[in-house]
Order: sequence, then C-alpha cells, then structure tokens
Amino acid sequence: MRDSLAVVWSIGRKDLLLEVRNKEIIVAIAGFALLVLVIFTFAVDLNQANARLVGPGVLWAAVAFAGIVGLNRAFALEVEGNTLEGLMLAPISRDLIYLGKALGIFLFLAVALMVVLPVFAVLFNLIVFRWEMLAISFLTIIGFSAVGTLFAAMSVRVRAREVMLPLLFLPVVTPLIMTAVESTAHLVNGRSWSDMSQWLQLAVAFDVVFLVVSAFIFQHILED
Repeated sequence: MRDSLAVVWSIGRKDLLLEVRNKEIIVAIAGFALLVLVIFTFAVDLNQANARLVGPGVLWAAVAFAGIVGLNRAFALEVEGNTLEGLMLAPISRDLIYLGKALGIFLFLAVALMVVLPVFAVLFNLIVFRWEMLAISFLTIIGFSAVGTLFAAMSVRVRAREVMLPLLFLPVVTPLIMTAVESTAHLVNGRSWSDMSQWLQLAVAFDVVFLVVSAFIFQHILED
C-alpha cells in the first residue's frame, strides 16, 4: 500500500513540479480565469444581490474553462519527450499511472483556485473563505481531475486535441459544475451545512463514479 501511494505521489509531484518550474501554464491558467472574472464584473451590474446571484456560476465557469488549458498539458510532456511508451512499460499498475496523473491535475487546479478565489472575493464582494468553500472546492476539483485525466489520455494523440478535449470534458462534468454552483450559492447567501448537504452528497457520488469508471476505462485507452 505504501509503495503504491509513493508511486502515485511521485507521478503527481513530478507533473506539478515540471509545470511550476515552467511557470507559463500556471500563469496562463490563472490569467485566463482572472480575465473571465474581470469581464463579468464589467458585464453585470454588481450590486450585492446580483453578485450573489451570478457570482457562483461565474467562479466555476472560470475554473472549468481555465482548467481545460491545464488538462491539455496532462500528457503533453510525455508526448513531446517521447516518454509515454516508457511510462506504459514501467512495472507499475495502470491504475497507479491514472491516479498519479489525476493527482498532478488536482494539485494544479488547487494552485489555480488559490489564486482565483481571493480575486473573486474582492471583485464580487462576497465572503467565500469558510470551511464549506474548502469542502466544495475539494470535491469539485477531484471530479474535474478524475474526468479530465481520462479525456486528456483519450485526446493526447489526436491532432485537434485542443478542440476535442473541451467537447468531451465539459458535457460530462456539467452535473458536477452544477452542484458546485448550487453549493457556492448557498454559501454566499449565508446558509448552513445542512442546506447544502444534498449538493455535497451529490458531488461525492459523482466523484466516486467518475474515479471508478475513469480508472477502468483508462487502462484500455493506454493499450490502444
């Protein structure tokens, strides 16, 4: 068990460190998300009522669209360096490769979200720094990472992967985005854990299904 966790951590940490050292992708993702937030602050009359109404949707739309930029990079380094075959030939389970890649994307999205959330709170004048927001963010980016890793692997050898990945990814994660939006709406309107519990439970269910199904399909995708 400890060896498996070490393999998953090594793959995820490697992906994150390579992108952090590169800096370009993290800057691009954070910049894209922030740009979406800024555009909406000018497009909508942001009184307090409007901010609470449209703010949660704007936040998670920005995170979802910006995350696609990072997903395109999930296997790009292996393809560019011709190391994908070497990763597949490594004496480790394909499940561990999937979990390691998903962990790297999770960490990547977590860093981007830490940049975006403070700006969102300032621009929309909403209180989001509560424990409930940590739970919502954690569950949402787990689902993003689970599905994103699968579709990133599916589209890695496709010539138009920048187009194919959003077309595959966004329809599948739409239910998860909806749960994140609804949960965040409850949060910014000052409601309690019990009010948003059904949405959080739904997010947990989506995460479990996405992880199990994606890990199973991932093995066959690599073989193809």
